[in-house]
Amino acid sequence: MFCQSDLRAYLYRMKSNRLTAIKILLFLPLLTQTAFAQRVMDSSPMTAIALRLGPGQDLKASLDAFVKRQNLAAVCILTCVGSLTKVPLRYANQPEAEVLTGHFEIVSMTGTLSALSGSHLHLSVSDSTGRAIGGHLLEGSVVYTTAEIVLGVLPAYQFAREPDPKTGYRELVIQKKAR
Repeated sequence: MFCQSDLRAYLYRMKSNRLTAIKILLFLPLLTQTAFAQRVMDSSPMTAIALRLGPGQDLKASLDAFVKRQNLAAVCILTCVGSLTKVPLRYANQPEAEVLTGHFEIVSMTGTLSALSGSHLHLSVSDSTGRAIGGHLLEGSVVYTTAEIVLGVLPAYQFAREPDPKTGYRELVIQKKAR
């Protein structure tokens, strides 16, 4: 277990990775005061990769293909902006997806990817009135003008998905890579 002051001191020294430090500091109370603290792994270096998808490309399929081509074992979405004309989303606790069509701005995307175990991505989009909606992104989206994505690659880890008897779903398992 770690304490907040130790983590804050470490994050202060991580000057090259301010975005991750900010995200961790925002969730620090949750990490240090709940059972989630037991699931936190040691810190590792991270490499950023910037990608741009063009009109007509499938957001999820393109990211999955890139991660597989590069044989990346542990990747997270740092940021994504752009626009889509087709958005397949599965909402919370729903068995089927809804496919939105029109012109949508990508407000946020987050998730994890792995060449071995695939991806788990959540997407929020807004329509022309500013109404936002989000859910689990499925294959079949269509980029309208662009999708600008920054990925964080965690070379010290590999992500896997294994059945979790508590949830009934294949959940993320974080493993340190053997050296």
